[in-house]
Amino acid sequence: MSSSSYSNYTNSPCAACKFLRRKCSSDCVFAPYFPPEEPLKFANVHRIFGASNVSKILHEVAPHQREDAVNSLAYEAEARLKDPVYGCVGAISVLQREVLRLQRELEETNNDLMRYASCLGGETSAYGGRRG
Repeated sequence: MSSSSYSNYTNSPCAACKFLRRKCSSDCVFAPYFPPEEPLKFANVHRIFGASNVSKILHEVAPHQREDAVNSLAYEAEARLKDPVYGCVGAISVLQREVLRLQRELEETNNDLMRYASCLGGETSAYGGRRG
């Protein structure tokens, strides 16, 4: 949604302008990405990156990439609030360790299945006769 069409939908200031206590104009760079019903999204982004830096980023990014940029900033801001040192990298690291643990567990389970299958090869069946 373009910023000019934003003002057609609502008279309420966007979350950024409301947070910054300023008038939300029809050309507000924040309005399309920080709707009034998502005040926490802007508050988190502002707390971590600052309104000026977010504005600069939005002006430097191609219009078709701005929504993705804002979503990335919002995700990183939320991660930084949860983990101020590592942010998203910390979450990714935890998930990578979990994937490695699960891969080892799967390999161990497959090895157990192979051993079990090889043991069954020479044993008798449940009916008392030889298998095979």
